[in-house]
Amino acid sequence: MSDGQATIEARAVGRGFREGAARVQVLHDLDLVVAPGERIAIVGASGSGKSTLLHVLGGLDRPDEGRVTWAGQDVFAMTEPARARARNRMLGFVYQFHHLLAEFSALENVAMPLLIRDGDRRRATERSTMLLERVGLGHRLAHRPAELSGGERQRVAIARALAGSPAALLADEPTGNLDPGTAEVVQALLLELNAETGTALVVVTHDAGLAARMTRRLRLVDGRLQPA
Repeated sequence: MSDGQATIEARAVGRGFREGAARVQVLHDLDLVVAPGERIAIVGASGSGKSTLLHVLGGLDRPDEGRVTWAGQDVFAMTEPARARARNRMLGFVYQFHHLLAEFSALENVAMPLLIRDGDRRRATERSTMLLERVGLGHRLAHRPAELSGGERQRVAIARALAGSPAALLADEPTGNLDPGTAEVVQALLLELNAETGTALVVVTHDAGLAARMTRRLRLVDGRLQPA
């Protein structure tokens, strides 16, 4: 990525869904520029389209109108395999529910994106071990998700999201399923990793405390973003 180039850029994005005979417009002529290393909170009422926006930014949901780019590359002009490869290189995802694979250990879950990328098992194991140690789980490498607490599972999910050294991490209510003490640990971890790695954060959240710790806060209202 060249200096000054946006990590993620959305221009004039529109997205709607059909509900019976009616069409509901969720995103309308929406613009967003995510700079390298930036921390953005997206807030708004339930059902306002925050998760839809995150899916569009992440190339998981195609907009009806507009354009999304990652480091200047038009996301939806790519073939699906090319988009999946670019997503694996460029982005990490963290959700309210961790979406870890139940049959695999913490180490195997974190290593999965790297194995998909290049198949180098030794490198994937070394990096995944380092990341799990970094999030305080070096002693839990062999444990499966069912053997971990909710906070531990979310920390594994964050390590997995960072495995590929992404330019941006997209997080959908990352602390929404955690008790206050564990949520604070996860918030602090996200901020530390942002500062250390320069990975941009785009966080959808109802947590006012987490939103306040971002450098920019935006509210989704009537399909558009405005300062919060």
